[in-house]
Amino acid sequence: MAESQQSRSGAASAAALAFAFGAVALWATNALVGKTLLAHHPVSHVQFLQFCGAALVFALIRLFPSPLVGEGGLAKRGRMRGAGRIADAGVSSSTPHPSRRCAPIHLLPQGEKGNAALAHAVGFIGLVGTMVLQYIAFASMPVIEANLVAYTWPLMIAAAVIALGRSRRPLLLGLTAALGFAGVALVISGGRAQAWFEGSLVGYCAAFGSALCMALYSLAVGRLAVPPDRLLLPSALIGVALTFAWSLHDGAAGLSGTHLLLGLYLGAGPMGLGYYFWSRALSLDQGGRLAVVAYLTPIASTLLLALSGESLSMTAIAGAVLVIGSCIAVGIERSEV
Repeated sequence: MAESQQSRSGAASAAALAFAFGAVALWATNALVGKTLLAHHPVSHVQFLQFCGAALVFALIRLFPSPLVGEGGLAKRGRMRGAGRIADAGVSSSTPHPSRRCAPIHLLPQGEKGNAALAHAVGFIGLVGTMVLQYIAFASMPVIEANLVAYTWPLMIAAAVIALGRSRRPLLLGLTAALGFAGVALVISGGRAQAWFEGSLVGYCAAFGSALCMALYSLAVGRLAVPPDRLLLPSALIGVALTFAWSLHDGAAGLSGTHLLLGLYLGAGPMGLGYYFWSRALSLDQGGRLAVVAYLTPIASTLLLALSGESLSMTAIAGAVLVIGSCIAVGIERSEV
């Protein structure tokens, strides 16, 4: 029995890591493809295509569910083991233990109706809030800056864990988060030849709001009893309706076949499968170490932007090294808790 449980645990951890890396790989392409489309089309049209692609992916997942997400599957067992813990995306310890000094933090209201309402609110904030604000930022400021600010959400999670008193070594965790933010600042300041803050204030606020929405989603999704496909499909459909109305307000515009496919890819890939993979990873993660993987997203996406022509200086490279170093430090801190 012990060997069987250990085997299932190992399979869950491997699946969680695979899903997490899949999400990061898709998210890394988001800024580059978004930049290409926004050069020719307004935000509303790009977002409409995105939500259409995402809704299609989530609908297909609902129609053809994976055997891992069945009623008796591995995902449910992972969620049951995770009941009563805060989903901190791997930054702090999440499983209650007699040696823990602080009691579990209950984020969800009691009662099935309250849980369902909160689940849909979390899905809306995480999907619609994150993506709409991110693309407003992309259109309002240099994409390389918006991308880095929007992908500071793992650092926000680390800050939240410190504020909630869930870290046994808050000083170390705070230092690593500060180093990560310093690295992001160096990339922003040194990644281009121009000065800081060339975009509008709306753009910077939108990028920060996008990061905050994703941080809230990652903190809450692991505690929800609703499977990711049921959580994200209604949010995607709401996004389709809202962005369709937004597109009508901005007026119709022609789309080439290439741009149509790129827009649908943004929805099916980074938004659809990316969110689904990340949600599945959080539901299967038992060790709570996935935040280390999440830190790779701003690095990979920034490198792709650099390959597309965005300039990166030695200062920006130094900032990237700081971010990677903070990932390693957070991983070491988590593994010793």
